[in-house]
Amino acid sequence: MYYVKNQYHGDEVYDPSWNLAIEYHLVEEVDLDEPILLFYINKPAIIIGKNQNTRAEINQDYVDEHGIEVVRRKSGGGAVYHDYGNICFCFITKDDGQSFRRFEKFTQPVIDALHKMGVEGAELQGRNDLMINGQKFSGNAMYSKGGRMTAHGTLMFDVDLDVTNDALIPKKEKLTSKGIKSVRKRVTNIKPYLPKENQDMTIEQFREALLLNIFDVDDVKDVKEYVLDDEDWKQIKAIHDEFTGNFDWNYGKNPDYQLVKEARTEAGQVEFHLDISNQRISRIKIYGDFFGLGEIEDVEDQLTGIPYTADAIEKALEGIDINHYFGATSAEELTEILK
Repeated sequence: MYYVKNQYHGDEVYDPSWNLAIEYHLVEEVDLDEPILLFYINKPAIIIGKNQNTRAEINQDYVDEHGIEVVRRKSGGGAVYHDYGNICFCFITKDDGQSFRRFEKFTQPVIDALHKMGVEGAELQGRNDLMINGQKFSGNAMYSKGGRMTAHGTLMFDVDLDVTNDALIPKKEKLTSKGIKSVRKRVTNIKPYLPKENQDMTIEQFREALLLNIFDVDDVKDVKEYVLDDEDWKQIKAIHDEFTGNFDWNYGKNPDYQLVKEARTEAGQVEFHLDISNQRISRIKIYGDFFGLGEIEDVEDQLTGIPYTADAIEKALEGIDINHYFGATSAEELTEILK
């Protein structure tokens, strides 16, 4: 087995859009004679499953306020939160036609390594979750293309669990989605289950201990490596630009959904009923008990077809006499309701 460091000219990569691009490059373009192991650590991010509705999974206001990146992966499964206390592991190999969905085949080396480190209660439960005492510390998914596949998962070592809850719970709003919903389980970190003498272990030390145990060596110098070169990075950039670093992939790939946004303003109750397709407003109806002079269809026409982002909504409302159509409210207030 080969180990790949996610380094660009010697510097470790923490950007999830690039790390996922590295992984997909190794799956789709690098056919070695042995399996590949890739570890990476992401800055704060939410990774969305391929078939999920991003809007239904995250608290968008919280994500925007805290600069949390949102990236869609090519594999199925639910949404997960990553930060500097989490390690992502990926086993990349040939698809032999018998291993896809066999999560135990790829999680067992990780479980065995954790047992060697003293985390005795770690085990695979259900289809694809690693648990300790009934609490989840790892979710796993798979992706296959062109006779190759990746089995990848998270290892919550010292993740900020408060942020996990705040970022992954959507605002209470009326949303009807055809996307796959995440199943929330009670989660935990691995660190509290380490022996007392290892409680001060850093995420980097934890990663090295995993590496040594999985490869069954005493020194990282004895781990066989595949080093990413400039040609690899050229192809990684192409995947990043088309998929993982592309807004249309990360947000616009959402399944179609319907949304109701409403609030009480000084002008009265305002309700926006929206159909969203490819992250654009494909249809909108405005209701409420406000007293407007103009035909509200004029406003609906201005908003139809625009990207469903705060910036696009704000720009569309700039050229409208809001008081004429709604009364005592503003474009800023309506944007806040709609976003």
